[in-house]
Amino acid sequence: MKMRKKSDLPSKLCEVCGLSFAWRKKWEKDWASVKYCSERCRRARPSASVKNLTSNSAIASVKHI
Repeated sequence: MKMRKKSDLPSKLCEVCGLSFAWRKKWEKDWASVKYCSERCRRARPSASVKNLTSNSAIASVKHI
């Protein structure tokens, strides 16, 4: 098996912190579903209820204008 340079591996941007992270063997089977660079970012992601509250309040403020 030939070693690959890290720059040759696919990469993504973390949805929480925005940092770029590279493919890892650990994520080989589910690379398409990987969204976060670390456990810390995965835990810090906004919950669905927070997203709904912010989107609902944004809609409510638009209706009052």
